[in-house]
Amino acid sequence: MKGTEFSELVAFMAILEERSFRRAALRLGLSPSALSHTLRSLEERLGARLLNRTTRSLAPTQAGQALFDRLSPAIADMEGAIRDVGAFQTQPRGRVRINLPRLAARLVVGPALGDFVRTYPDIQLDLVIDDNITDVVAKGFDAGIRLGELVQQDMIAVRLTPDWRMAVVGSPAYFAGRSLPQTPADIREHACINYRWNETGALYRWNFDGPDGPLDVGIEGVITVNEMDLLLEATLQGAGLAFLPESFVADAINQGRLVRALGNWCGPFAGFYLYYPNKPHMPAALRAFIDFIKLPVSPLCRH
Repeated sequence: MKGTEFSELVAFMAILEERSFRRAALRLGLSPSALSHTLRSLEERLGARLLNRTTRSLAPTQAGQALFDRLSPAIADMEGAIRDVGAFQTQPRGRVRINLPRLAARLVVGPALGDFVRTYPDIQLDLVIDDNITDVVAKGFDAGIRLGELVQQDMIAVRLTPDWRMAVVGSPAYFAGRSLPQTPADIREHACINYRWNETGALYRWNFDGPDGPLDVGIEGVITVNEMDLLLEATLQGAGLAFLPESFVADAINQGRLVRALGNWCGPFAGFYLYYPNKPHMPAALRAFIDFIKLPVSPLCRH
């Protein structure tokens, strides 16, 4: 159906609903003469008279009443669909798809899920755990969460956590009979457990801040994994040293289950950010999630 044909039908419906050309024209933002011309065009196209009109009254013909009865449910459905779409822009409801790494799920989002669901019961969160550097736009996500250094420059980014630090850690059992490394170069004398990026297959390089500037060390580990929980478990069992986010191992360090080394060599780096493409008409559900997650008082900001 052409746009002009649909406009003619809408005009016809308005005239019958208002029972007045003047009120229908005002409702549609048209002049009465323009509305009258639109009705004549519809009648000519259909080859049927739709209205009987005098100076005092207006009533549908039999054909006009039949057309009105058939159109009313369809127009109501379309108007309802349009209202529903508009509600997604004004009321926090519907699905929000977020792509995030496992570490962010555990430390950043997980602690707040209960509060979020209770606050926004009409929002369905679809959280996809993904440790790769995924193109969230191409994969149909509303937003992603990544470390600041991994967020693309053309995205809008919202800080979720303070800056982070890495930690070189080993278990007390591992350090029994071994000295702690004093410089990054000493790491080569130790057994190490390293992380491998799933997407590229590259080994994670251990980055340090020294007196002469940044320093990164390539590690050939006795164990290589692509899952951080397993990496931590191997470290706790005394298999070697690991290079893990400070927040991830803070409890184990405080409990004496891990020993930290090279603390002065581990400088801060950008923490987690939520990011999304810059485009108009953000759904209210996504806006609610962003506002909730970035609040300083939210559990999401606690490590």
